[in-house]
Amino acid sequence: MKKAQSDTLGFVPQKDIVYNKLLPYADKLDDESSEILSRIKGNLGRAVQLREIWPGVLFWTRKLSTYMRLYGRKFSKEDHVLFIKLLYELVTIPKLEISMMQGLARLLINLLKKKELLSREDLELPWRPLYELHDRILFSKTEHLGLNWFPNSVESVLKTLVKNCRPYFSESATQEMLDEWRPLLCPFDVTMQRAISYFELFLPTTLPPKLHHKGFKLWFDELINLWVSVQNLPSWEVHLVNLFARLANDNIGYIDWDPYIPKIFTRILRSLNLPVGTSQMMVPRYVTNAYDISHVVLWVSSLLGGPSKQTQAQLSGLFNSITSFFHPSNHGRWLMKLMKLLQRLPASVVRRLHRERYRKPSWLTPIPDTHKLTEEDITEFVQSMMQPVLLAMFSKTGSLDAAQALQNLALMRPELVIPPVLENRTYPALETLTEPHQLTATLSCMIGVARSLVSGGQRFPEGPTHMLPLLMRALPGVDPNDFSKCMITFQFIATFVTLVPLVDCSSALHERTDLTEVEREMCSASAEFEDFVLQFMDRCFALIDSSTLEQTREETETEKMTHLESLVELGLSSTFSTILTQCSLDIFKVALEKVFNFATTNIFETRVAGRMVADMCRAAAKCHPAESLKVFVPHCCNAINQIAVNEEVLNEEELDKEFLWNLQLLSEVTRVDGDKLIPYRSDLVQILQLTLHLKCKQGYILACNLLHHILRSTALIYPTEYCSVPGGFHQPVCDYLPIKDWGRPGDLWNLDIRWHVPSVEEISLAFYLLDLLLQPELQRLQRFSKGEQEMSRDDVLQSLTIVQHCLLGAGSLMAPLKGEPIPGLVHSLVSLDETTLYTGMDYDKTRENYRDAICNVMKELLRHLLEHSEDDTKSLFSIIKIISDLLHFKGSHKHEFDSRWKSFNLVKKSMENRLHGKKQHIRALLIDRVMLQHELRKLTVEGCQYRTTHQELMKDLLRLSTSTYSQIRSRAQSVLFTALGTYNFCCRDLIPHVLEFLNPDNNSVTQQQFKGALYCLLGNHSGVCLANLHDWECIALTWPGIVRSGLSSAMSLEKPSIVRLFDDLADKIHRQYETIGIDFSIPEECCAVAKLLMTTGSPFPNEPVPSEEESEEGLKRQKLKNFEAVDRKYKGLIGDLIDCLSNRNMPWKFEHISIGFLSLLLRDDHQLPLAAVTFFVKSLNHDSLYVRKVAISAVAGIMKQIKRPHKKVLVSPNEMSKYCKIAVGDRPDNQWLQYDSSKLPRKQEEWEQCVFVEKTHWGYYCWPRKMLIYAPEEEQPKQNLTREEMTERELIIFDHFTDPVFISQFIEFLSLEDRKGKDKFSPRRFCLFKGLFRNFGDAFLTVLQPHMERLVSDSHESKQRCVAEIISGLIRGCKHWSFSKVESLWELLCPLLRTALSNITIETYADWGTCIATACESRDPRKLHRLFEMLMESPVNGEGGSFVDACRLYVLQGGLAQQEWRVPELLHRLLQYLEPKLTQVYKNVRERIGSVLTYIFMIDVNLPFTQPTSSPRISDFTERILLKLKPLTEGDEEIQNHVIEENEVEEQDERTQAIKLLKTVLKWLIASAGRSFTTAVPEQLQLLPLLFKIAPVENDDSYDELKRDAKTCLSLMSQGLLYTDQIPLVLSVLKEIAGSSSWHARYTVLTYLQIMVFYNLFTFMSDQKAVKDVRGLVIKLLEDEQLEVREMAATTLSGFLQCNFLSMDAPMQAHFEALCKTRLPKKRKRELGFVVDTIPSAGTEFTRIVDLVRRHAGVLGLSACILSSPYDVPTWMPQLLMDLSAHLNDTQPIEMTVKKTLSNFRRTHHDNWQQHKQQFTDDQLLVLTDLLVSPCYYA
Repeated sequence: MKKAQSDTLGFVPQKDIVYNKLLPYADKLDDESSEILSRIKGNLGRAVQLREIWPGVLFWTRKLSTYMRLYGRKFSKEDHVLFIKLLYELVTIPKLEISMMQGLARLLINLLKKKELLSREDLELPWRPLYELHDRILFSKTEHLGLNWFPNSVESVLKTLVKNCRPYFSESATQEMLDEWRPLLCPFDVTMQRAISYFELFLPTTLPPKLHHKGFKLWFDELINLWVSVQNLPSWEVHLVNLFARLANDNIGYIDWDPYIPKIFTRILRSLNLPVGTSQMMVPRYVTNAYDISHVVLWVSSLLGGPSKQTQAQLSGLFNSITSFFHPSNHGRWLMKLMKLLQRLPASVVRRLHRERYRKPSWLTPIPDTHKLTEEDITEFVQSMMQPVLLAMFSKTGSLDAAQALQNLALMRPELVIPPVLENRTYPALETLTEPHQLTATLSCMIGVARSLVSGGQRFPEGPTHMLPLLMRALPGVDPNDFSKCMITFQFIATFVTLVPLVDCSSALHERTDLTEVEREMCSASAEFEDFVLQFMDRCFALIDSSTLEQTREETETEKMTHLESLVELGLSSTFSTILTQCSLDIFKVALEKVFNFATTNIFETRVAGRMVADMCRAAAKCHPAESLKVFVPHCCNAINQIAVNEEVLNEEELDKEFLWNLQLLSEVTRVDGDKLIPYRSDLVQILQLTLHLKCKQGYILACNLLHHILRSTALIYPTEYCSVPGGFHQPVCDYLPIKDWGRPGDLWNLDIRWHVPSVEEISLAFYLLDLLLQPELQRLQRFSKGEQEMSRDDVLQSLTIVQHCLLGAGSLMAPLKGEPIPGLVHSLVSLDETTLYTGMDYDKTRENYRDAICNVMKELLRHLLEHSEDDTKSLFSIIKIISDLLHFKGSHKHEFDSRWKSFNLVKKSMENRLHGKKQHIRALLIDRVMLQHELRKLTVEGCQYRTTHQELMKDLLRLSTSTYSQIRSRAQSVLFTALGTYNFCCRDLIPHVLEFLNPDNNSVTQQQFKGALYCLLGNHSGVCLANLHDWECIALTWPGIVRSGLSSAMSLEKPSIVRLFDDLADKIHRQYETIGIDFSIPEECCAVAKLLMTTGSPFPNEPVPSEEESEEGLKRQKLKNFEAVDRKYKGLIGDLIDCLSNRNMPWKFEHISIGFLSLLLRDDHQLPLAAVTFFVKSLNHDSLYVRKVAISAVAGIMKQIKRPHKKVLVSPNEMSKYCKIAVGDRPDNQWLQYDSSKLPRKQEEWEQCVFVEKTHWGYYCWPRKMLIYAPEEEQPKQNLTREEMTERELIIFDHFTDPVFISQFIEFLSLEDRKGKDKFSPRRFCLFKGLFRNFGDAFLTVLQPHMERLVSDSHESKQRCVAEIISGLIRGCKHWSFSKVESLWELLCPLLRTALSNITIETYADWGTCIATACESRDPRKLHRLFEMLMESPVNGEGGSFVDACRLYVLQGGLAQQEWRVPELLHRLLQYLEPKLTQVYKNVRERIGSVLTYIFMIDVNLPFTQPTSSPRISDFTERILLKLKPLTEGDEEIQNHVIEENEVEEQDERTQAIKLLKTVLKWLIASAGRSFTTAVPEQLQLLPLLFKIAPVENDDSYDELKRDAKTCLSLMSQGLLYTDQIPLVLSVLKEIAGSSSWHARYTVLTYLQIMVFYNLFTFMSDQKAVKDVRGLVIKLLEDEQLEVREMAATTLSGFLQCNFLSMDAPMQAHFEALCKTRLPKKRKRELGFVVDTIPSAGTEFTRIVDLVRRHAGVLGLSACILSSPYDVPTWMPQLLMDLSAHLNDTQPIEMTVKKTLSNFRRTHHDNWQQHKQQFTDDQLLVLTDLLVSPCYYA
């Protein structure tokens, strides 16, 4: 096959689409594809060498992507590599317009997608250009200033592109990437996120094993250790997980994951965020940064298998611990994640199995045999998942996830999966009537496993025997009263029937002796098929009877079908046609007779029931046309003729029902194979002539349908049967046994499709009908439009309807419209002609081309109607529809194709076999896919040439789009938009015509035309938007056109619809605008690749390689084009818009629109023209707020444009340091970067010698190879230029900002309130001021200084905000100022800031915080030493009250946090200063101090390779704190909150001081839980006993702050992630507390333990001693003297049992049973009146209590075991229930416990009691029933 093809093609195709070979005209396709491919290669190569990126390169790359859609990768390997290289070069052109880059990138992704086709030997791609592209766009320095507008989707396109290029990066790439990004790994900085996400995206993981030392081994240990040690889920952890998942998947068997597996599973479990325990606080970060389930699933499925089997054990543990969450009664935001996990995991394992066993080997590394999944692995995996999946079937989120999981599990182990679903779920659900939800859920799951069930196989041979019982039991689901049940039943029946031939094979039992037992059973069952089909039909008839129009609604209502009815109709007809397709001929004949009788003995109305019956008849006719037509056609023709004998019938408005019904039936049964209609041609033609001109509209529309269907059946190419076995089932049973074909996939190589290809006879019949019926209509309409003949409106509509149906029926026979191409739309040096595809039709040139004829008549008719009766909307609608079909219709419609493609994909998904792959779909699906391929070829119309005929029709459409009637407008517009997307460059032709309606000089425009034209510019949501084409020439027309339309007489702002239209237009342009390129250069490298493309490989292009002269000419044109783009178009457009703005009469709305457009035109590669700069600077003081806002952004952008570049020099810091091993954090070689108050640059020469490093992350992890720092001052651009030295743009700004009047007005506006209470610090204004001070030095300070001083002392928030914005801009803008200027700046600023901080208020403190944080961001701390020293002066001095103190701390914290690890000295000083003040009495100061402490200790992290920090350390601090807390830890009395009295003297005892200190410490612990990277567990443990002492037990908000905080703190600490070595420490502390005298503490230990164990489950489980300790602790507390503690211990135990942390083993059971048997001393009966001995001896009472406690402990233990299995009955449970019931009459509290347990057992097992009953013996059931039934009230 391959060989023969490569001979005809001349090359071996990489991978073409196989379905093309099955088309009826497949033999023509090789020549066609070679021809197209050679033209693509030739023209694309030429376009690149002639440097013509637009239209040449873009036109031909689009052709290439269409080629791939039609033929797949049908080109040779050399071509494939060259295409990729060429596109890679094009995509990475630095100045390329982004939207072009995106289009080319999508094509490149498509070329790279199938990586098995090209190995690393064939192709190598550099990584750096991609990184630069990625960095330039995603971390753009100019986007936030509005100098670049990127498309929304650009991020995902770039990521996908990198993903697909990754396998081809060179072997040295990994090391280069690590060198590039390691220096960014500073965990306190945003660069960390950037570096890790780059690692995730770029690091190659598919290198072959011999190169692993150059691949992941370079970084694996480093990154996995980082991941293992980071504890608080920072946002970058997700990227690490995604990287590991990919690594694991690409290198199964080459990495030993075993040491990490418990940690991996613990973190996965934590990431599900499941609720545990009673009062749980969620750390918000855990939810937002949770792992991505799809990567978790990939990781887990890659770890399975291998020698150690550890993963499967942990996975089973994971599912055991979360199974109960899947129960339908549980619901929460975590549920979606669990369902996703359930659905994706089996799919991922199936994918892996496919890769190991069935995938064609390619260059990618195979999985070593030692690590392949064994049969045993698969079985264990499936078993571990079954229980959660069965629970999830009835979940609240729907059964879809469970159904997909079951589908994949059943592929691997049908014998484990299907029986429980059948026995426990499906059969019970089919029998119950009361729970419809159960039925829909189980049926949708059965559909998923249908294929595995029906095909049986060695694993599950008895599967097929379930098929018939299932089908028969599903029949009652066809129920007219329950819509969803009906639909799922149809789907269920259709799915099963598609897989199975409905043939009665029972005779084979006598004739054949070679059958197995199961086959014999199937044969005898198959006798019931006929019964099934007939019963199904009865059900359908009942359904139809109940949905006739008369029954469902009155005549007054709508006559159309409702949405639900049309869905039922679809379900019914497709299911019935599937059944008949799969029937044997015998069953078919019975069914045909039955449906014929039903249809002909009743008369149906034609809207609802009639459609359903006609559909059933059509299904029958489609399957066996000859047999069906023989009964239907004569019957219908006779019935119609008999009624029509009576002449006046034909003129009645309301026709006889029987007449209509027969006509409808006839029109549907003729939708069959065309050559079967030939025998009835005369009857059908006679009926058509009779009925096409009926008076009754309903009647002639049915007749038109008949005509349409006859034409379609004869003229189209389509498959005639969709049986599941080629050739059908008509051989005798002795030769062919259909049961062998149950569930059999279609064989792609022997599909044996029966095509209907129109024969000569059929085509002549079609043309005969057109001549006979269409010709006269066209002539009538022509005479009418010339005014030679009168026609009523109804007549015109009738004629148009006939024309329309003829066009729909025979569209494929009519050649497309011809006409001259329209010259001069665009100029190109390469050819831009259309490619025509052969679709099996050779047009007959001798016959009349009816498409042209219809076209000409329509043009004339349209003119006539618009002149004389524009209100005949129905006829105009019809004409619009006809024009649309004239333009596009070749036999199928795009929307129908799209929905078929969608439904094909859905069916494919629900029935595919992902395990074996290789297109093993059922035959009907494969045929459908081939048919879709044929339709795709018919609909491919990209890049059609735009000809004169099209031009005329488009102008007609434009005329209709601006008509008086809104409905006509909107219909015509949607046709127009489709056409605009079809023809090349036609938009340029149309835009001037649209704009003519908006032209203010054109006085004849009506308001409707004006509106229509605006809608034409706006476009629809999917198509072209004329107002915003990515092309200078178009924008230069439309934008000024839109603005100028404000002066048009038709424009009125009183009309809300017009105002809304302009809003939508402006909004759409702003949303969709992407910066248009002005540099269209193509570099030399591309040309070299393009030349290769033209000279190598077959097919060889015909186009010549461009000569030297042509290339020169190309270069010249490129330069000219670039110059024109800037000079004429870009500047011209801006000039136009500014002209519009200068017009005094322009309404304000249009002024705003115009300013909006101008703001989009700022760019980073070209400065704004002078006029625009002046305009924007002046607009800073405009009256309108909107204009001022736009101007502020624009001027900030202009400052960036005119910034003079600062020179940088290379230093190599590696020479400064002599370290080779990785050492992170504070090292001798990076100490010079840190803040040292003894070495600050306080003098000119110190300042000059100081090397300032502005970026905070440099040097923390390691030094970059090359580091850029700024050159010394004398090499930088001169500061404080004189007027003569300034450029024109600088002068404009300088003049305005030195003008005191301008400035005071400007500041006045800036300090106004915008929205009260909603305003925030504005980054835009900050950027503006930063730019001003950066570009102009301190030139404007003198003018601004008085304003700043005035604003600072005014406490209004808007004034304060304004000055904060100016100050932060000043501090950031003085980066390059000279020493003297900076000094004088601080002299001015320090007093200002002091004033500001003393005036701070609740409204302004956030703005000042932002101000200082923004000012300190990315600045060397030594440069800002004056600021820090000032802020550090005395933040908490009590002046101005507690609030001001808190605010000062906040502001200081903002500054220090930005400096991260570079200011240890300041942090130490601050801590020293704060420590004595920790006993602050005010809550707000305490909270703030808590937050500040978090930042002080942030740098003290426990990450791998990190040196001990020189910043403050938590351990030293904790020691000092514990000393002061001693009074609290030693005493036993309760710790009360201390409330301060107003006049109290400061001196208090130590204890009160300690309580106040503790409150602050708690605030610190709470604040750091969500922020730090690692948790200081050993230090926190020292505080634990104290917290346990305070934390209250009940959930009550009325507690004081201290107790609430303690509780929150415990909750957060218990959720922390623990390292393995921390577990023993925690347990020993908990043990110690469990022995404490306070029962509150003992109780809280249990709640703490629950959460801690669950959140570190697998880490605990991998440590046997820890498990033993926890168990001992819980069992000890079960015997606690305090009842509440005992009950909590029982709850804890039951939770641990439920998540399989502890198991119910014999010793534990024995221990509890022994406790239960503790005897209680008998109570002595007291004699009456005997009062002396009322005080029993204390001793006996004490032993009694101890015994009671022990006995209660035993009962609680048993009860915990029972409650630990809420949804099933394990083997040990019945016995325990019996043991428990013996205690029902014990003393309290035992009796209470037993009762509670039994009622809970009853509640949770009630749902599935029928199954659970089986686990008990009869005696046990008796006892149970006794216990569970409550005693009768009346007994």
